Amino acid sequence: MTERFAFTGARIFTGEEWLERAALVVGDGVVEGTMAADSPSDAVRVPLGGGMLVPGFIDLQVNGGGGVLFNDAPTLDAIRTICATGHRFGTTALLPTLITDTPEVTARAIEAGAEAARAGVPGFLGLHLEGPHLSLARKGAHDPALIRPMQDADLARLVAARAVLPNLVVTVAPETVPPERIAALAKAQVVVSIGHSEASYAQVTAAAAAGASMVTHLFNAQSQLGSREPGVVGAALDSGMLWAGLIADGIHVHDAAIGVALRAKRGPGRIFLVTDAMALTGSEAQSFTLNGREIRRAGGALRLADGTLAGADLTMIDAVARMRRAIGLPLEEALRMAALYPAQALGLAARHGHLRRGAVASMVHLGDDLRVRATWVAGREVYRAA
Repeated sequence: MTERFAFTGARIFTGEEWLERAALVVGDGVVEGTMAADSPSDAVRVPLGGGMLVPGFIDLQVNGGGGVLFNDAPTLDAIRTICATGHRFGTTALLPTLITDTPEVTARAIEAGAEAARAGVPGFLGLHLEGPHLSLARKGAHDPALIRPMQDADLARLVAARAVLPNLVVTVAPETVPPERIAALAKAQVVVSIGHSEASYAQVTAAAAAGASMVTHLFNAQSQLGSREPGVVGAALDSGMLWAGLIADGIHVHDAAIGVALRAKRGPGRIFLVTDAMALTGSEAQSFTLNGREIRRAGGALRLADGTLAGADLTMIDAVARMRRAIGLPLEEALRMAALYPAQALGLAARHGHLRRGAVASMVHLGDDLRVRATWVAGREVYRAA
């Protein structure tokens, strides 16, 4: 028997438009459509009592949460904790992200991802492997001892990993991973993202022509836009083939630079929000370790002892709020950056990132103050604020 619900009493943002005095009808975890709030229906009414019902957020770069760092605990239980932590902040789908590590840890992470897919962990969308095939010149917080070139065996392992995961994003530096390897990954439906790279504009555009389709945390750990050499940043903004993640915490990227990037970005590729969250998200802890190095929380940032930024102390709802309040974006565009655009970047927008008919009913109830009141994944409530 079909479980049908009609969510009423809140403004509804479908991903395209706002609907007033409407009900969102959900059956077996899928959006059936909308109707007038007072229309007769056999669906069970779910009164929301004001606020907004919006598409659930999709975070393509999440290193940890709830006190767990994926590198330290590449397990099914860790994935469950990271996903459940995201639910508290409106994230209904995410990619647990493994920062550059040993082949053994990477293999354990892939197996944990395969287990999570088989178990149907709510919110698990696949994996993001950020490294180890990066540039030493733009290593950021990645351990330089673990960064290495991509060999034939590495390529084969990534292709095999994609076969057991619903989605796989791999961040590489195109000056160390040549176009033919990028093409092989793209052919296997691995999403290749350019990051931690000192690449030239020409190298990035060659990678995009080979099949790379994303840029990891725009502006950070990559060659910058210059007048004679546009670098990774210039190529990301100039190429319509590239989607770009953005850490909108007011620390990783200046608000003025965000505004310039939004105005400059060539489509159809767009800029979308990521958190780059670490273990401290959703916890009261003040420090943790990555590859044996302490990272401390202070002033809204996470840093190594030498001051290097190491991930972000950020949630998706905080990123949305910053885009609205500090950058001045219309709320609907900030919401698209958190839901629709990452879904499009992964090629999943037919059923994710919006609340149109046929979409997976993953959604968030926000107060008018942008606080998360409740979260649903595929029509099932996974979080409700106390």
